[in-house]
Amino acid sequence: MKPVIEVKGLTKRYPQSKSNAVDCISFDVHQGEFFALLGPNGAGKTTTISVLTTTLIATSGTVRVCGYDVDTDPSGVRRNSGIIFQNRSLDENLTAEENIRLHAILYGMYGFRPTFGTMPTAYKYKVEELATVLGIASEIHKPINTFSSGMKRKLEIIRGLIHAPKVLFLDEPTTGLDPESRRNLWEYLSDAQERNGVTVFLTTHYLEEVNNADKICIIDRGRIVSLGSPEEVKSDLAGAYLIVDCDDRSALVDELDSLGVNYEVNRRIRIQIDPSEIHRVLRNIETPLNIVETQDATLEDAYLKIIGEDSWS
Repeated sequence: MKPVIEVKGLTKRYPQSKSNAVDCISFDVHQGEFFALLGPNGAGKTTTISVLTTTLIATSGTVRVCGYDVDTDPSGVRRNSGIIFQNRSLDENLTAEENIRLHAILYGMYGFRPTFGTMPTAYKYKVEELATVLGIASEIHKPINTFSSGMKRKLEIIRGLIHAPKVLFLDEPTTGLDPESRRNLWEYLSDAQERNGVTVFLTTHYLEEVNNADKICIIDRGRIVSLGSPEEVKSDLAGAYLIVDCDDRSALVDELDSLGVNYEVNRRIRIQIDPSEIHRVLRNIETPLNIVETQDATLEDAYLKIIGEDSWS
């Protein structure tokens, strides 16, 4: 099956910049996948998602969304995409529902209707369903200049979902949401993926939000550092850990130094190691050990390895 999102050699350099914000990256996203883009501040996440959603023109490379080229047919991309950006873009002079209705009309879902009551039943049901999921059903007909920042965030999410997009782009979508609303949103999106095959493309700083991703792409300084399933990314960037301890720590530390392994000393000694090297290292340790455990790396370990090596993040 052809990918829903195809990115080939995407490069973006801003005027006056000495380096590329995004440097020749390539990846595919298939229908119904949950794809997460991670990286430190300035890594190129927002630039990438801006090109994919047609709000920024690439310097070179090709990008297709739902079969539409972002350069030659941006309207085709927009018709099939839902977008929730970090920065709000609501009309403060309208009610919450009027913002949603205007969006639905602009996306060609319906002809112009002057009131909520004159809208089709399917539209009214969808608005009420999403407003209930995000906890603003009782405020949906109120002016948004009375809304808190968190409520406005919820409204933007409803607006981005109202036209049942094939691909949903989420740029830090849960920033400003309370934990219950964040959980409700992800439950709804998971259900939408299952029922309708919606493809979700996410950038986020909340690592717990990507544990269920089908594919993770970590970028740093505009380049892809790791790409694959969560397990593949963890193995690629962080490997595994060997946890050891003994009565004579100073002797053990001396041995580890002589073996040239990477370790840290906290409550126990934690050695970062390739799983294939565990037995070799243990055979070469002569100090009697009273604790020996293996521990898989976490996604946080992999991500912090990038952050830790990034001197300017």
